[in-house]
Amino acid sequence: MLILVGMFVVFGAVIGGYLMEHGNLSVLVQPAEVVIILGAAAGSFLIASPGKVASAVVRQVGSVFRSTDHGKAHFLELLSMLFQVFSKIRKEGLISIEADIETPQKSPLFQRYPRIVKDQRVLNFICDNLKVIITTSIPPHELDSLLDIEIETGHNESMIPSHSVAKVADALPGLGIVAAVLGVVLTMGKIDQPPAVLGHSIGSALVGTFLGVLACYGFVGPMATNLEHKAKEGEVCLNVIKLALVAFVGGSAPQIAVEFGRRAIPGGDKPTFAELEKVIRAVPK
Repeated sequence: MLILVGMFVVFGAVIGGYLMEHGNLSVLVQPAEVVIILGAAAGSFLIASPGKVASAVVRQVGSVFRSTDHGKAHFLELLSMLFQVFSKIRKEGLISIEADIETPQKSPLFQRYPRIVKDQRVLNFICDNLKVIITTSIPPHELDSLLDIEIETGHNESMIPSHSVAKVADALPGLGIVAAVLGVVLTMGKIDQPPAVLGHSIGSALVGTFLGVLACYGFVGPMATNLEHKAKEGEVCLNVIKLALVAFVGGSAPQIAVEFGRRAIPGGDKPTFAELEKVIRAVPK
């Protein structure tokens, strides 16, 4: 995975440069410094985080090492599914999809789109708001406001792990200094030792600062940024669905409604009009 490659590059560049200057690797191996820095970082995280936040961070950190599936193929499948739902409603009425959205995992309609069914957040967003459309005569502008509230609330919640990890990253240089100061305190107890012993002891103490800064800017900080990007990718999916739903409720034809959604997809992940049209034509009638 790309994140593992990045970690290898960071570690390789730092250690490689150190070895180029004939550095002694054994000096960098300071288990006590690692225990102080990582232990204090974990403790400060637990102090700062309520239980549900800590649980969310633990769950989401693992996602850093998994690639997301929010590419062009994912969006084509999403738009194709929305087109089929809208077409069924247009032909058979709103009640025709009631069974599909009540148990989407068992629905023949939804089972054609495994990527969407696996994404519980997206699936719930679609089904819950289709239920609103079925059970109420909500006008398009009110539906638009309702969906904005849900997307904003979900986005704020999905950003919590990123912010929490970023705060841990910000603390690591300071905790590295704590480890270094403790090393200097130990060195002062050896003040009557030869210069070679004192130099080795001071060098070991400075490793604490090195490890704290490296962990912050080389590993933990980038992980927080990765989590932020994943949260924003999820928000894009919900915005695509929102625009398509609002357009359909406003009276747009199914193909026009999904075109509204297509326009919200950024960059290279956006299917072309021709690609979307080809997928739509293949949708079972």
